Amino acid sequence: MALILLAVNGTLMRGLELNKNLLAVEAKFVKEARTAPEYRLWTINDVHPAMQRVLSGGAALALEIWAVPASGVATVLMQEPPGLSIGKVTLSDGEIVLGVLGEAALCEGQLEITGYGGWRAYCAANKK
Repeated sequence: MALILLAVNGTLMRGLELNKNLLAVEAKFVKEARTAPEYRLWTINDVHPAMQRVLSGGAALALEIWAVPASGVATVLMQEPPGLSIGKVTLSDGEIVLGVLGEAALCEGQLEITGYGGWRAYCAANKK
């Protein structure tokens, strides 16, 4: 069975609301990681985050790496909130994996939370 490494930065992470979607396709947690310092993060109505790669003003953000059966990647993506998609994410060690990213239109007018360093830290600081 072919496995694809998938970087997740929000509600797909362990113990959060949509983690069950990864577990349902028999994905396995690999490790905690950080992005290269080229990403920014927004909270989308305080329900989930959206991450984008930027040319300036980026930071290294916390995420998790999961090994997902190739046959389950589309299933997981189709259960993500509208405006989230799969793209390439560069990790702090230079490795490039697939990951969940947010469309620019989704982030317009939303609160940027890059300074927190990740979704879990934002939620902890805001008791979510």
